[in-house]
Amino acid sequence: MQQAASGKLVELDVRELEPPEPMQLALAAIAALGAGEKLRMLHHREPYPLYSIVEQRGFSHRTTELADGSYEILIWR
Repeated sequence: MQQAASGKLVELDVRELEPPEPMQLALAAIAALGAGEKLRMLHHREPYPLYSIVEQRGFSHRTTELADGSYEILIWR
């Protein structure tokens, strides 16, 4: 885990994984997030199905397309 200015940042790079591993790992990671922690996930595509699941579980998210065409998804409570 890395420290971020606003709390702990959990890093998860799923760019090289095939479905369903990215979804499984993301859901496990958000379930383990503590107070003030954020998940930073790197993915080779935008994970649209994940957004509704994290919202239903009370989390917020922000997605940014990176220069290499991959996506950074930040998830927090």
